[in-house]
Amino acid sequence: MSSSEHGFQHPVPSEITPRSVYEGRRHWLRQMAAGALGPALASWAARDALAQDKLAALPATRSTVPGAQVMDKPTARADATSYNNFYEFGTDKADPARNAHTLKTRPWTLAVEGAVKKPKVFDLDELLRLSPMEERIYRLRCVEGWSMVIPWVGWSLAELIKRVEPTGNAKYVEFVTLADPKTMPYVGSRVLEWPYVEGLRLDEAIHPLTLLAFGMYGEVLPNQNGAPVRLVVPWKYGFKSAKSIVKIRFVEQQPRTAWVKAAPQEYGFYSNVNPKVDHPRWSQATERRIGEDSLFAKKRPTLMFNGYEPQVGQLYAGLDLSKHF
Repeated sequence: MSSSEHGFQHPVPSEITPRSVYEGRRHWLRQMAAGALGPALASWAARDALAQDKLAALPATRSTVPGAQVMDKPTARADATSYNNFYEFGTDKADPARNAHTLKTRPWTLAVEGAVKKPKVFDLDELLRLSPMEERIYRLRCVEGWSMVIPWVGWSLAELIKRVEPTGNAKYVEFVTLADPKTMPYVGSRVLEWPYVEGLRLDEAIHPLTLLAFGMYGEVLPNQNGAPVRLVVPWKYGFKSAKSIVKIRFVEQQPRTAWVKAAPQEYGFYSNVNPKVDHPRWSQATERRIGEDSLFAKKRPTLMFNGYEPQVGQLYAGLDLSKHF
């Protein structure tokens, strides 16, 4: 059944990237060019102060999973916690850090259901004890052309999957996120259909690099980064890494994910980082590293599978990546 049959209207491109957002950024660039950055710097300082709030420590050991420790310089915590995509809290990059304080992360449960032998509802504390915490330094590449390097804390999603024992009918894994209009002020907006849904093939989900994350920078996840539990799939564009997950379902058919519903010609199900497959409105051949590459610096080349090709390339052997983008 299509989303329109549920009364949902697909957004037009200007609603996916709101006019006020990109025009606001143009205004900021004009301010920079004119040297009139007093108010802008004051706003940035306020965001930076918010990002520096200390959270509870989440100790972890260094991961030995191949590919889990990239040598790139980590992005500053202040940048990683103040420049975010989390549309439940607004479409501007500063909105999540400003608005996500309303999110209530306890009590929290994660239901695992569908084609599994042992469905279960996990309490957050049970999840935190399910497997030893590891720190993994992953690149994160967003479809919009920016990237970060973040020390995540969590464990391979495969640890959860083996405990629930998928059946032979489980071909895909669907991730459903919280959609609470009382604590998420932009739930109900026409940008996307809510709740936010993402999905992976089962072999992608059980790959050891696929991370169920509970923290970053040695602390529990900030609300704006997807607290209390999120997915991190480092070889895919950032929107595949669902935040604030409340349900994981094992299904036989490919899930209809949030961005595929909204704009299938722009956001494919696989969404592997691929410099050779452009977004219809911009190139994916280069990227800008947040906090390291200035707006006017030469962009760095985008790496195939975000640099994780040795680890994950075999998952897509024989698959036409220009068709299955």
